[in-house]
Amino acid sequence: MTDTHAKHALNDEPIDDEIAQVLRIVKYPANKDAIVDTARAAGVSNDVITVFDGLPEQDYVDADSVEQLLGSDGASGISI
Repeated sequence: MTDTHAKHALNDEPIDDEIAQVLRIVKYPANKDAIVDTARAAGVSNDVITVFDGLPEQDYVDADSVEQLLGSDGASGISI
């Protein structure tokens, strides 16, 4: 198991659910800071905030653009 898989293996489903929750309520277009702020306001776990905080500094046009980057880091399977 790679480090990426080990990192997400513990609580995949709850994390994916919380990520999906945040991606649904973000007002797009949004930058990384806005997504992190939305996650904090939604009261999600620190693990999820850390995932969003690891995003590249850029503007995201929609949830799919965020999800694509998260999927490349091993957080695939997020459905909104």
